[in-house]
Amino acid sequence: MRTIANWEEVPIFDSEESEADFWSENRPDLRLMEAAVASSSEVSESVTITLRIDPRMLARIKRLARARYLNYQSMIKQWLSERMENELRER
Repeated sequence: MRTIANWEEVPIFDSEESEADFWSENRPDLRLMEAAVASSSEVSESVTITLRIDPRMLARIKRLARARYLNYQSMIKQWLSERMENELRER
């Protein structure tokens, strides 16, 4: 069974059957799941910012998030967190 270390490795599924096939052969890494739970508990410690995004890009982000059953804002935060971790590891 393959371990998914990054949510970007999860494809957008055409059907529930293709999603079931994918998850029968793959599983999320425990750290990935822990990060998702930890980020939701940090909501009270969040700071609100304003970020301007092209409407077409935002629509695509929302579509990706919906396909993964995620809130698009949470998915963006997760992407930023993953990228930050990668950048810090490369130093």
